[in-house]
Amino acid sequence: MRDAIRIVGIDPGLRRTGWGVIDTDGVRLAYVACGSVSSDADGSLGERLRQLFDGLSQVLSQFAPVEAAIEQTFVNRDAAATLKLGQARGIAMLVPALQGLVIAEYAPNAVKKTVVGAGHGDKDQIRAMVKCLLPRAVPDSADAADALAIAITHAHSRSWTKLVESIALAERAVS
Repeated sequence: MRDAIRIVGIDPGLRRTGWGVIDTDGVRLAYVACGSVSSDADGSLGERLRQLFDGLSQVLSQFAPVEAAIEQTFVNRDAAATLKLGQARGIAMLVPALQGLVIAEYAPNAVKKTVVGAGHGDKDQIRAMVKCLLPRAVPDSADAADALAIAITHAHSRSWTKLVESIALAERAVS
């Protein structure tokens, strides 16, 4: 793929953080890799966050993306779980930020709407649509499939943004 941009999608979680890497030229999508980084459930919170940090750092070093996309956290009824997820999300944002990547954030419903066509698709629908859009992808978990969906959402969003910018530029040139 000529002039492709490499994007990493990250689905943060304390137990398991999914990641997916794709290339896009603005029109086509190409699967590169996906997986998940796990933390030891018996470890302290600090140890678990460090495991996520190290794992994501290794992924970004290996695949060298130039942009990152991360799912926004939704607040649930369990405040302690939401706080832990927020800490894992902080690590998921810190790793690409330390490598100088542009980071985009997407709401879970926006990701589902982009990939499935409805804002309330379930995990099986997301996995099936990711497989349709990226036939070579073989996610090892729902988290990896979600991460690929986040990367796809970013690829589509950046294409739309580029189109809007081009139209605005053309309109200014005509004026």
